[in-house]
Amino acid sequence: MGLEFEIVLRLVISGVLAALIGWERKSRDKEAGLRTHFVVSVGSTLIMLVSKYGFNDILHPYTVVLDPSRIAAQVVSGIGFLGAGTILVQRQSIKGLTTAAGLWATAGIGLAIGAGMYTAGIAATILVLIALELLNRTDKWFFSKSKRFVIRALNINPVLATLNESGFKIRKIQINNASTSSENQEVALTVMLEAKKDADIQTLIVTIQQITGVLSIKVD
Repeated sequence: MGLEFEIVLRLVISGVLAALIGWERKSRDKEAGLRTHFVVSVGSTLIMLVSKYGFNDILHPYTVVLDPSRIAAQVVSGIGFLGAGTILVQRQSIKGLTTAAGLWATAGIGLAIGAGMYTAGIAATILVLIALELLNRTDKWFFSKSKRFVIRALNINPVLATLNESGFKIRKIQINNASTSSENQEVALTVMLEAKKDADIQTLIVTIQQITGVLSIKVD
């Protein structure tokens, strides 16, 4: 009865720790949220438990010897396929790397709890949450992030002048003719800017929208 209780306890602790990480990801509207992290961690814990205790009935000290790490080791490589599904390549940016890394770490936490390493699993959970929450804020405070502006206008000269006067670092500018009509020469302007504060971006968007001839503006 003691072993069965210990197994259930490990599964529950694994699920709770993973839910904390999953909740943080869900709060940011990421691809993998609470349920995904919960299932990954509980599944990893179960695999570790099977690897450790699932073959006790056939083991014999002289005739049958098994490596208890062989099954659990497959989690490390197998979780890579699930993590790859959360990575999205959009134009020139890659999104989902942090979520994929979080799933990989969650699988490791599940393995640690399944092995009975409670301290390591709990400590890893705390460190992952610190990395996702605290370091995310630090990243916003100290590092600039690229924003992609797609602006459609009849005259891009005022738009370019506004961008140059905005104080943002311009990484890339691409100009395409969106219309071949001589009466309505619409131009598509794609600009990559670096900014630290979302509030500054919003101010720039409002300023550009007020320029005569601007038809639309999209930021991602």
